[in-house]
Amino acid sequence: MALLITSDCINCDMCLAECPNNAISEGTEIYEIDAQHCTECVGFYEAPTCIEVCPIHCIEKDPNHLEDSTQLLKKFQALKLV
Repeated sequence: MALLITSDCINCDMCLAECPNNAISEGTEIYEIDAQHCTECVGFYEAPTCIEVCPIHCIEKDPNHLEDSTQLLKKFQALKLV
């Protein structure tokens, strides 16, 4: 499952540099996570680093993009081939 940033985001920039897949970008009002590139850090780290550094805890699992760890690993492998 990909992650998403809620409307509580204060645009602090903490998550931007943490994403190893470059899935986080500046949106029109808050930062956004591209579900096609988010692997929840599978393939890089044991836990999503953006969640760990977010000072207001506004990053959560995206219920619209359900993926298990096997699917996230396949996505990671496909992204590395591009």
